[in-house]
Amino acid sequence: MERVAVTGIGAVSPLGNSLRESWNAAKAGISGIAAITRFDVADVKWKVAGELKGFDATAYLTPKEINRLDPFVYYAVAAAMMASEDAELNTRKRRNYVSSGAIIIGSSRGGISYLEKEIKKKFSLQKSRLSVRISPYLMPATTISMASSHVAQKLGIKGYCLGISHACSSGTGAIGEAYRLVKAGYKGPVFCGGTEAPLCRICIEGYGSSGSLSRIADSTASRPFDKTRDGFVLSEGACIIVIEGYEQAVKRGVRVYGEIIGYGNTTDAFHQTMPSPEGEARAIKSALDEAGLKPEDIDYINAHGTATKLGDEAETRAIKMSCGKKAYHIPITSVKSMTGHMLAASGSLEAAFTLLTMNEGVITPTINLTQKDPACDLDYVTEMRKYPVTNALSHSFGFGGVNTVLLFRKTRS
Repeated sequence: MERVAVTGIGAVSPLGNSLRESWNAAKAGISGIAAITRFDVADVKWKVAGELKGFDATAYLTPKEINRLDPFVYYAVAAAMMASEDAELNTRKRRNYVSSGAIIIGSSRGGISYLEKEIKKKFSLQKSRLSVRISPYLMPATTISMASSHVAQKLGIKGYCLGISHACSSGTGAIGEAYRLVKAGYKGPVFCGGTEAPLCRICIEGYGSSGSLSRIADSTASRPFDKTRDGFVLSEGACIIVIEGYEQAVKRGVRVYGEIIGYGNTTDAFHQTMPSPEGEARAIKSALDEAGLKPEDIDYINAHGTATKLGDEAETRAIKMSCGKKAYHIPITSVKSMTGHMLAASGSLEAAFTLLTMNEGVITPTINLTQKDPACDLDYVTEMRKYPVTNALSHSFGFGGVNTVLLFRKTRS
């Protein structure tokens, strides 16, 4: 079995239009959450979101591509191109290696913004009794797999290609499936991660109506593990990582951020929206078992931590169930306190931040946690903490009771 190394990362998020910008903002405890500007929210109960700021799609796509694609593809392309450069795969001599590679990208909502735009256009013009032609690009632009397909087209990847949708676990699941592919001996680099562009009225009202969104109307709205939390904040963005066999990475002489050594994927078989601590704990234990580690070996957990009442309590219980007494001595943080919930993209960005935590020996804070919920009684980091991390877990859980967990190890020779 191959050792699996991470050699490149690219990201766009509410914290910045690159991985480094996002990471520096996270270390500083800066919130990327602000008032919604994409549409008028005067008649909507949910007022804030995690929007990208100053993102320029023309840096990565032609005007025709921009017109024919949904923003969730824009973000995936941007992140993948940055990841390719970071992994030193943009040179001429790497072309054959890249073309034989693979791509697996997850998304929960796909091209829902493009879909909403076309529906609004059709019905607004019909009221005026004007002839309406739906865009011929509507169907290809909105399919989940278009992110993977278009990234493959831009990078010249001609190998394995897969688009997956696994609710909020989609990005983490994409990385996990890529890990399995490389571990089994697949040749060539694999680009994997998540992308999302759900900041449209139908998504805000849909998640809001389900009781999932916070009604707090300022930058402190995302409050994981806090007694006053009342839901998550919807956000957008993408994070793509490059993974490959460790020996190949060493041969290429590139930086290795860390290794993936375990992947847990379970389903609760329980409820459409209510989480099950037992199912989440089984995913954590599955990742530990695959890596041959015990809870005592874990130095840090990057939590799912959405700031929903049930979700944060369930995750706390799952950590206790899977880690026993060690649970109280593992530093835990929620990136979503700063980014909001980027759905599929959150899991992959959190995986990237977990790798950077191991590299730099610093844990980013969980902001807005000022009144800890008595039911959430673990070691949640609220200020940037210098801390050596060798083995770390990154959690993602989603609607339908889908649970994915990745286990990372700091690279050793």
